Amino acid sequence: MNDRPTGLAPSRVTAVLGPTNTGKTHLAVERMLGHASGMIGLPLRLLAREIYDRIVARMGARSVALVTGEEKIIPPRPHWWVCTVEAMPLEKTVEFLAVDEIQLCADPERGHLFTQRLLHARGQLETMFLGAGTMAPLVRRLVPDAEIVSRDRLSTLSYAGSKKLTRLPPRSAIVAFSADQVYAIAELIRRQRGGAAVVMGALSPRTRNAQVELFQSGEVDFLVATDAIGMGLNMDVDHVAFAGLRKFDGRRTRWLHAHEIGQIAGRAGRHLRDGTFGVTGECDEIDEDIVEQVVEHHFDPVLAAEWRNARLDFDTLPDLLRSLTVAPGRDGLTLSGESLDETVLRRLMQDEAITRVAGSRGAVMRLWEACQLPDFQKTTLDEHARLSLTVFKALTGKGGRLTEDWFAARFDQADRDDGQIDQLSARLAAVRTLTYIANRPDWLHNPKHWRERARVLEERLSDVLHERLTARFVDRRTTALMRALNVREDMATEIEGDGQVVVEGQAVGRLTGVAFAPERGATGLEDRALRAAARHAVGPEIARRLGRLAADEDTVFSVLPDGAVLWRGEIAARITGGDPFNPRVSLLGDLGPAPARERGVRRIEAWLAAEAGRALRPLKRLRDLTASGSLKGLPQGLAFRLIEAGGIDRHMVQADLAALSQVERRTLKAMAVRVGAHSVWMPALLKPRAQGLMQAHVADQPFRPIPGALVAAPDPLPGPRALSAFGLRAVGPWLVPVEALERMAELARAEKADRGRPVLSDAALTELGWSADQGRAILNALRRAPDRKPAKTGPVKDSPFAALAVLNAPALAPVRRRRRRKGAGRPE
Repeated sequence: MNDRPTGLAPSRVTAVLGPTNTGKTHLAVERMLGHASGMIGLPLRLLAREIYDRIVARMGARSVALVTGEEKIIPPRPHWWVCTVEAMPLEKTVEFLAVDEIQLCADPERGHLFTQRLLHARGQLETMFLGAGTMAPLVRRLVPDAEIVSRDRLSTLSYAGSKKLTRLPPRSAIVAFSADQVYAIAELIRRQRGGAAVVMGALSPRTRNAQVELFQSGEVDFLVATDAIGMGLNMDVDHVAFAGLRKFDGRRTRWLHAHEIGQIAGRAGRHLRDGTFGVTGECDEIDEDIVEQVVEHHFDPVLAAEWRNARLDFDTLPDLLRSLTVAPGRDGLTLSGESLDETVLRRLMQDEAITRVAGSRGAVMRLWEACQLPDFQKTTLDEHARLSLTVFKALTGKGGRLTEDWFAARFDQADRDDGQIDQLSARLAAVRTLTYIANRPDWLHNPKHWRERARVLEERLSDVLHERLTARFVDRRTTALMRALNVREDMATEIEGDGQVVVEGQAVGRLTGVAFAPERGATGLEDRALRAAARHAVGPEIARRLGRLAADEDTVFSVLPDGAVLWRGEIAARITGGDPFNPRVSLLGDLGPAPARERGVRRIEAWLAAEAGRALRPLKRLRDLTASGSLKGLPQGLAFRLIEAGGIDRHMVQADLAALSQVERRTLKAMAVRVGAHSVWMPALLKPRAQGLMQAHVADQPFRPIPGALVAAPDPLPGPRALSAFGLRAVGPWLVPVEALERMAELARAEKADRGRPVLSDAALTELGWSADQGRAILNALRRAPDRKPAKTGPVKDSPFAALAVLNAPALAPVRRRRRRKGAGRPE
């Protein structure tokens, strides 16, 4: 590029220098597109791909070429070339040429390449170098004819101090300096904040772009990255947090320089939006003097550029080594340390067989090409040297190229998309090596075929790696809900037919009646997000349902024996106390306005009371007559006990029954009270509808027998209300259905007595469904019943009937025993 046609004016050289967020790269791209042809060299393959995609979107793919070590997209007649600095095809003549991040000429590993571009790469009409302000003195010294243009940062950068990872503000980038540290931080953020995107220099452009899109789209609010983001990658970052201030630079672990901190921290803020930087985790606070340098963008100038002789001598191997160690002989340049390619060369030269093969100029050049193979896989020096040796032997062998069998075997090893993140990353690194080889047409037979296959494989592995990274470090449900909560009016909520609630495409729970059951989150953060999403998305629907419930007709309600109250077929409430005529209920769930919930409770209680009036009509009538005082004397006392217990053991009230007059008996019979051989009960209360309602009011008790069956009496014995709700009587070791007990009495009377004692025939036992031992035990218990002391009777403590009993106490006083009439005491 130094050979210029005669008669052309010298190329205008401009150095555009300044801190981050000054628009330098944007300026260079716009200047390049203003020329008929141009080339720009960038420090990272990721950044080159970003700029390439941007130009293609404006100018079309036919006009733009992309050239990196692992990727070449070259249309037939491109106008503009986007390259990594190492891969710039300097033999091409273009009107405009630019090199970005020119301050990297001081980098110990790659600096000599940037220095060569600074000294020798020129466009026909215009040349532009972009970089930090620290390069100004060195540019003046090395390129005296360069015009230096200083640009100020478009926004303010300030120091925010130390913050815990869990307290970092949204739109933060956390910078770490190893893959292990990046993964650990991303995992912690997923648990505490919903998720993070991951960006590292080793990622393929496709994976990196997909991860950045997670962050740019707002699906995640955090980005965990290596210092690769300091090299011009443009993202909407508001805060940069350093998880450490030491890095391994390829040779040793050292502290970051002030200008390196400034380069990375400067990614905070975009255009006119201010940014902040700080530290997080266990990282110590940044020294005040360094903070001042970063904030003010005043750093120590770059004193010298790394330099390595570009005019190498390939006559012999010793000549090549000597030419690599030639001193620059110019102020402002310093001889680079031994790079990887030189180290590999020295290692291979120790092999006598190699020195014999490399006896010609062409062989020496081939050896040097093999030594320059990049170590994308970060293997050991010995392993990388063996790979370079294999390439050299193939290039100088009989075929003059690597065999397809060798390449295909390595390709097949990488052609798998199973495994975890580390395995996929290793395969992608192997593909990068294969792609580099396939982009050397003189290294491989049929390179175009293998380039295409390698490209397809890289894209597939990149997509799978993106999926694995996202699955591991992003809780999509939590992030979707949290994002939706920030824009409540746009929250997309759908309630499906089965009640499943979907918010922003994520299932968050199920809506049943007026109750919402959220999905259980894997973390505390996810639980909070689910509850918040429910409150904002489901709350209005529950409020509407509560309004409908309060105004609905009786036919849409029903009650189950377990105490659940159904509204339109779904559980809406549960009975929590009271009695059938004065129930207390509790609505399920806790969402919805308090007044609406209160109206719903009152509506359900009113329906339950009305339902009790219908299903338990005889009991309600008896209750109303007792409360009004219409019943007097012994019938009133029996009524109290029936209302309270639902049924009475006849032996307990035998004396009262014997004292009843014919009128009083007729009164009880008119109120649907039946006096049997062993029980006093109301047959209407044994109907299924009545039983279900009564059982619902004792649902809080553990006693739940099979209705209508003989049941072994538990210990302790259930209360009278529970027994009545199931139509049972306690007889010795058994709980016996009332109607079965009365049928037994009829069957026993029909049999011949054994010494005056009732007996049950086999036919009677079969009809009752009892065994002989059960029948005998029940008969024996009934015979002993008259000898038992009557249990203390009266209303259950604290019940409504206890107060009523006090008011009517005189009516319960003992009455004069009447003379027994003929027929008294028989079942009615």
